[in-house]
Amino acid sequence: MSIKVGDSAPDFSLVALGDGGPEVVKLSEQTGEQNILLLFVPMAFTGVCTEELCTVSGGLSDYADLNCKVFAISGDNPFAQAAWAEKENISLKLLSDYDHQATEAYGVAYPQFLPEKNLIMGGVPKRSAFLIDKAGLVQFAQVNDSPGDLPDFDAIKAKLGELS
Repeated sequence: MSIKVGDSAPDFSLVALGDGGPEVVKLSEQTGEQNILLLFVPMAFTGVCTEELCTVSGGLSDYADLNCKVFAISGDNPFAQAAWAEKENISLKLLSDYDHQATEAYGVAYPQFLPEKNLIMGGVPKRSAFLIDKAGLVQFAQVNDSPGDLPDFDAIKAKLGELS
């Protein structure tokens, strides 16, 4: 079962590739000063994931103006994520959930990802969005069963306007 509005956001420690190499990003160390938007995406270098993260990257200042930090999470390793970010000009911080720790904690793992297309990998995150307030409570939650469906970014921004 996925995390719902009003739940405490599960903490996690995930790896991002920073300027000095791999670095650990712990959710509990990010909360308190800003709201946090977590975007779970199925896979790097795929069309809809690239579209989503490029669009969000292009509007990061909108989120900053609403006192929100944005992270994207996928099961790809941080080196693949960095190559993807460089190729596509993705500027938000990408977090590697290689062992599916956060995906499982948030209840958004596919048991099998697109088995009809022979992508039978388990643990791939469903395209999801979780907005976490400064106190660590989930204020918006959307989990899409179809990997082609984007989160409702207008609703996310509206909720951020209420929280700011």
